[in-house]
Amino acid sequence: MIAVSRVRGNFALQKIQSLKQQEDSGIKKRSTGWLWFLTGTGFAILWPSAAVATKFGLQHAQPFVICILRFFIAGLLMLLLAHGVLRKRLPQKNEWKQLAIYGLLNISLYLGLYVLAMRNVSAGLGSLAIATNPVLINLMASLIFGHRLRIITIISLVLCMTGVLLAAWPLFTHSYATPGGISLLMLCMVIYSAGVIYFSRQNWGDLHILTINGWQTLLGGVFLVPAVIATYNPAKNNWGFNMLAPILWLAIPVSILGVQLWLYLLKDNAVKASFWLFLCPVFGFVIAGIMMNEPISFFTITGMLLTLSGLYLVQKYKSE
Repeated sequence: MIAVSRVRGNFALQKIQSLKQQEDSGIKKRSTGWLWFLTGTGFAILWPSAAVATKFGLQHAQPFVICILRFFIAGLLMLLLAHGVLRKRLPQKNEWKQLAIYGLLNISLYLGLYVLAMRNVSAGLGSLAIATNPVLINLMASLIFGHRLRIITIISLVLCMTGVLLAAWPLFTHSYATPGGISLLMLCMVIYSAGVIYFSRQNWGDLHILTINGWQTLLGGVFLVPAVIATYNPAKNNWGFNMLAPILWLAIPVSILGVQLWLYLLKDNAVKASFWLFLCPVFGFVIAGIMMNEPISFFTITGMLLTLSGLYLVQKYKSE
């Protein structure tokens, strides 16, 4: 009788523990879901905010001055965290060459030209163009590595490019965009896509992601020093809060926090993470409309929907 009671007691205890584990698991799952949602939303807001911050910065500083200050601040902070706080190792041998090439593509050329392009395009259009990168990356990877070019990739590219041009159409008449600015913006996207492909094809070993981002950002800034010296005009740079505030926003919330949020999303689920890119143009136009009073018209919405459709097709194809 005592043995039966003990068995029943143990069974009851196990059942209570099982229910407790299920409850804890449910709480953890809900917590993880909220963390994913907040992380994705934070990324989708921060990433397109770079276009608006750049437009504000250009009102008080030259393009390359904005670039080099942003890159040096962000790069040094990341390296301080990587090597000073986390004690991660320094790059070695061939890794320095990889970092230099990646920094040249991803920082010097892409972001350097992007700031120049933003002088002649709207902030909303700048964020919309950034969202087309997944399509360009898919297309360039097919062309460079000899993969069979799927019809879905071509359709997606046509939809995205048509969407960008359609969204830009009414902006031409209000001096929010120029053909030269649009062309330079598209060139930036091609260079960025090339940088992503280069990064994915290199062997980075156990080099920490903060180390990679820190050094490529700093090296990219160093490569732009000659351009800053050659074009610097003191009269075009109003040093003060209005100039430094957008630069600090670009350096810390965008270049550091935004990148880390994106890496968290990619690490958790790369396919699901890519869908947060769909929200970037939406938030981009909303932020630009509020902060810069940029017009949101029928053309803007239609162009944005076309671009999102192209992105959706590419992501759907990748997930199959």
